[in-house]
Amino acid sequence: MSGTRNTGLLALGGIALAALLTVIGHLEVNDDLNPWALTISDFAVSDRGGVIDVAMVVLALATVALLYGLRRAAPARPGRAAELLLGAWATGLLLAAVVPTNEPGTAMTTAAYVHRYASVVAFLALPAAGWLLARRPDLEPAARMLRTLVLLSLSLATAMVWSAYPGDRVLIGLAERLLILTEVAVLAIVALTQTRAVADHGVVVPHEKGVTA
Repeated sequence: MSGTRNTGLLALGGIALAALLTVIGHLEVNDDLNPWALTISDFAVSDRGGVIDVAMVVLALATVALLYGLRRAAPARPGRAAELLLGAWATGLLLAAVVPTNEPGTAMTTAAYVHRYASVVAFLALPAAGWLLARRPDLEPAARMLRTLVLLSLSLATAMVWSAYPGDRVLIGLAERLLILTEVAVLAIVALTQTRAVADHGVVVPHEKGVTA
């Protein structure tokens, strides 16, 4: 059980590191870039191979650690769909990190389309995985929070789609950052709940006559 707790802690550490790197990446880019009007991918392509790309890879690896911990926590429990969706999220992140989008204001390239649809798959896969994970008995303490975050992320995804098409990209950067923050919170809640559940499992509770559980 301690190994499962360690994977949860490793996932939390990866999530925190990815968040820190993303903030650093925003501070290092050109001051002319507007975070409310441009996506994180727009920032990343301006510093190709920089810390934002590294942050995406770190977040994908943190998800892999979380997947491993979930499997160890309940190896016999059906959860194939949620695992596949988390795998799709991690794969989408890795692909988006490796294949850059186009520079802001330039025509879309084949690589940019690959980047876009890899990101779309990731953004849609994680909320679906979060909803399914909320059904797991070992994640029951966080089920309500997970479902709330999933519904919020779907609302933000809808706002982002509106901005990208009929909305003429109004505040698309803000919508995307709120969406990513919400979806990463899903991962953090799962990892945190897992570490707590494992820790609670090892507590010895005395009965009235002094017999340990």
